[in-house]
Amino acid sequence: MKESEMVVRDAERLRVVEETIGQLRAELGVLGVLLPSLRVDAASAASEVAYPLVNLGCVNLDTAMRLVAVLHERRRLG
Repeated sequence: MKESEMVVRDAERLRVVEETIGQLRAELGVLGVLLPSLRVDAASAASEVAYPLVNLGCVNLDTAMRLVAVLHERRRLG
């Protein structure tokens, strides 16, 4: 594989993961959940994995409680 092909593939992988993070941030925002550390995991982005990992990051207690409430409500509604 040529180096230029690897760059395009790497750029495509990062584009896909960044779009997905944007969508996740938007959907969580609709539910009132903000994950301030949501981002691409730098170590996996630099590796040869098919897609970089998404780092959900650390959250404060209020955010964790909101996430629990949203997940509980979703499960309740089935």
